[in-house]
Amino acid sequence: FFEVREIQTFDFKTLLSAQFFISPTKLIMTRRFFVGGNWKCNGNLVNVSEWISMLNQGGSFPSNVDVIVAPSTLHAPGVKAALRSDVSVALQNCSLDSYGAFTGEICPQMIKDFGIEWVILGHSERRAGFGMSGESSQIVATKTKKAIEAGLSVIACIGESLEVREAGETLKVVLDDHLATIKNALDPSQWSKVVIAYEPVWAIGTGKTASPAQAQEVHAAIRGWLLSNVSPEVADAIRIIYGGSVKGSNAEELASCEDIDGFLVGGASLKPEFIDIIRAGGN
Repeated sequence: FFEVREIQTFDFKTLLSAQFFISPTKLIMTRRFFVGGNWKCNGNLVNVSEWISMLNQGGSFPSNVDVIVAPSTLHAPGVKAALRSDVSVALQNCSLDSYGAFTGEICPQMIKDFGIEWVILGHSERRAGFGMSGESSQIVATKTKKAIEAGLSVIACIGESLEVREAGETLKVVLDDHLATIKNALDPSQWSKVVIAYEPVWAIGTGKTASPAQAQEVHAAIRGWLLSNVSPEVADAIRIIYGGSVKGSNAEELASCEDIDGFLVGGASLKPEFIDIIRAGGN
């Protein structure tokens, strides 16, 4: 006989994002590994063609790894048309609103209309604001809900700055601000459309390095918070990925951590080592 853990509030796509291992006493759900490549504001047409070829000629990818790349908005339709079928495309942002008089914005419905299924929201660079007013936690949460309502899946980014880390307030910002604000915006069933990306901003381009143990500690805290504040089902099923300067040289060690379910990769996603990072998830 098998003991089956009941999974509530999740749709069929959620079940497809999980794997199941059967033991004599129970059926255990494990999370599919997730590797996202954020191309940021990089690349001309020649570069983008080279990156597509790098992926298309990268050989077989592990069957238990979901791969997504996020090119610029201008390049996204062409990337989607030319890219291998086992790699999905995301946009790097969307607007707060639907269609209307919002000059320069791209609404979630437009993204969906192009057949793109994913969007990155709340990235640390957008929260910082590029010298302008950055996006607040409330803006990120509202965008997340709007995107899900439009039929998109969301890579929702959370993370702390160097100043916050050194002040010992990592969990206060990551959990009580970034994550709690998203939680307050979503219905319970909408968590099935979310992947959480933890970005330790203090370890990106600062010369400081987050160890796998430090990354695992925060990932475990995020999952524990979801267990207590959302539901055991969400905490079990949701994928929490790491976005702190992942490289081919550290991907396998990070991937071995219990609560690290994948990566959001920046600069390394534009290099051949991105293939190594994808394969690290299959190990």
